[in-house]
Amino acid sequence: MTRTTSSSRRRWALSSLLTVALTGAVLLVPRLAEAGPTAGCGRTPTLTNGTHSIQSGGQSRSYILSIPNSYTSTRPYRLIFGLHWLNGTANDVATGGADGAAWAFYGQKQLSNDSTIFVAPQGISNGWANTGGRDVTLIDDLVRLVEGDLCVDTSQVFAMGWSYGGAMSYALACARPAVFRAVVVYSGANLSGCSGGTQPVAYFGIHGTHDSVLNISSGRSLRDTFVRNNGCTAQSPREPAQGSLTHITTGYAGCRAGYPVQWAAFDGDHAPHPVDGSTATSGTRTWTSAAVNSFLAQFTGSPSPSSPPSGSPSPSSSPSSGPSPSPSSPAPSTPGPGTGCGAAYRTTNSWPGGFQGEVIVTAGSSAITGWTVQWTLSSGQTITQVWSGTLSTSGSAVAIRNVSYNGSLAANASTTFGFLAGGTPSAPTLTCTST
Repeated sequence: MTRTTSSSRRRWALSSLLTVALTGAVLLVPRLAEAGPTAGCGRTPTLTNGTHSIQSGGQSRSYILSIPNSYTSTRPYRLIFGLHWLNGTANDVATGGADGAAWAFYGQKQLSNDSTIFVAPQGISNGWANTGGRDVTLIDDLVRLVEGDLCVDTSQVFAMGWSYGGAMSYALACARPAVFRAVVVYSGANLSGCSGGTQPVAYFGIHGTHDSVLNISSGRSLRDTFVRNNGCTAQSPREPAQGSLTHITTGYAGCRAGYPVQWAAFDGDHAPHPVDGSTATSGTRTWTSAAVNSFLAQFTGSPSPSSPPSGSPSPSSSPSSGPSPSPSSPAPSTPGPGTGCGAAYRTTNSWPGGFQGEVIVTAGSSAITGWTVQWTLSSGQTITQVWSGTLSTSGSAVAIRNVSYNGSLAANASTTFGFLAGGTPSAPTLTCTST
């Protein structure tokens, strides 16, 4: 008797997801209800880190594989595909290019806490034309290869890419909704096709409001495909004004449970790593790495295909990069009359060994030109990344002061900064001083 494994069910889904003409109708296979570890779990792997070749569609293709340093076949890992841009390479994605390790795999490798297997495929002619579906076939072959040799959690397979790589990530969401739990599309457009495109997939789109290469209208169109597929309430998210040098992230309301849609528009041009408060771009200073990490961290299992749309209210659009605070987070407070500024903390996301926090700084009854927020870290906590603020530490004492663009606040006005930290989240006692 042949034993049916999760891997064999996945192979069935990959082949069956193709549209089938049947008495004039189109049949689409929905997302698999079952997900779990793959055939590679419990076996000694043969795959290794580095650049490899694979035969796909009658052609020799290449890819770069990155396996966690602490990999063990006794636990399943997330799997992320990082797709390069036009005239970019798999090596650019895998190494972070000029920005180095902090930007490897769009900043996700450094933030993965050794929990993720990464794959960077190489496109033909350094692009993703996906002629005849050849690039979707390549990803199919790589998924099959990795899952057959390594221990993968099939409910946590993701794809992300910028520009042409974003277009290919969108194509994968359209064609392989039974495989990809979520995709992240940086500055994308419909360049690699959308075979299928009617099933729900969690979606995060990031786009510059004055993108001179792929107009933001292209990114909105891709987003709206999954607003419809995921059953979200249609809306026109607020976007930052030109010259504001900020970003606004919106989480859609009404989406089917487990299939969120998130949209981040930033005041900038065609880039995957914008920096708030600056026209420069940087993989080491961008807010997108933390925003994407937070978005992906919410997926810890396979949603039920029959889940009804969520009835939760829409989170307000705000210049932040994280989801709504947990119900246990304290509400933002305002300073008392005559005080310079006040600060309130909330945990926006957490995972084993780390968390993401946000602090809201509010001016008092008079305008201020600068602020500093201080607190003491709890035992075992370390801050690893800060955005929209400048960090200084002395032992467990933390001080974060404003950057150039968010220090001046009108009376009773607010701004935010965020950070990533190691350890267990707690509710710190904050003090705010102003100038």
